[in-house]
Amino acid sequence: MRRLKRDPLERAFLRGYQHGVTGKSRELCPFNLISARQAWLNGWREGRADNWDGYRGTAGIHRLNELNAVG
Repeated sequence: MRRLKRDPLERAFLRGYQHGVTGKSRELCPFNLISARQAWLNGWREGRADNWDGYRGTAGIHRLNELNAVG
């Protein structure tokens, strides 16, 4: 059975979250398409907020898994 591909906007969000939670700059956004860029930036913002709240390292990975399960 073929595996379904995940939604590209969801993938952009998760990649942005990973950048944000590790403290990387939002200027590193690799997307040019408006909708994908917006999803990446939303993920980045949420990742930065989690970084400020103390979700770093292993805790950040667990938080990412929670976000992935909900979405």
